[in-house]
Amino acid sequence: MERPQHRKHVISVLVENQPGALARIIELFSSRGYNIESLNVGHTEDPSISRITMVAKGDEHTIEQIVKQLRRIIDVFKVRDLTDKKKLDRELLVVRINVDSNEKKEEAKRLVEIFGAQIVDISHDTYTIELTGDEAQVDAFLELIKPLGIREMARTGRVAMVRALQGDTFSDKREF
Repeated sequence: MERPQHRKHVISVLVENQPGALARIIELFSSRGYNIESLNVGHTEDPSISRITMVAKGDEHTIEQIVKQLRRIIDVFKVRDLTDKKKLDRELLVVRINVDSNEKKEEAKRLVEIFGAQIVDISHDTYTIELTGDEAQVDAFLELIKPLGIREMARTGRVAMVRALQGDTFSDKREF
């Protein structure tokens, strides 16, 4: 029998913006042994509603179960698996690197320009760089910058929205 294929899924959830809503979602995942690879939460255009974007790895059946269980949580308005949708998908990376020589400074500036990143802070031997892009772009940048020496980094995880032209948006948030 063929083993189910595991892949990363991007799940977007609209929830009531109130204390405990995120905790109930996290509890759902942890109590069932599901792993969240990344999690992002922020207000929407309506301050009473937050958008949670999470990345979870699993087979189709597991992800389908996650989506069904999320829909049962009282604070949840809508849940969508955006994995196979046409979407805008971005991450933010802030990384501090070593630039203790002119060669490293020039290489860092070259990579910043190529990737459309920004140097947001400097010291005599470090640059702090900000990059926004999709997961592949952030991964590629990190791979190329790694030889310079990464001192510290923070990565937000993904945020995602369905492309407007696809017509599959969360426009009516309270409709199930």
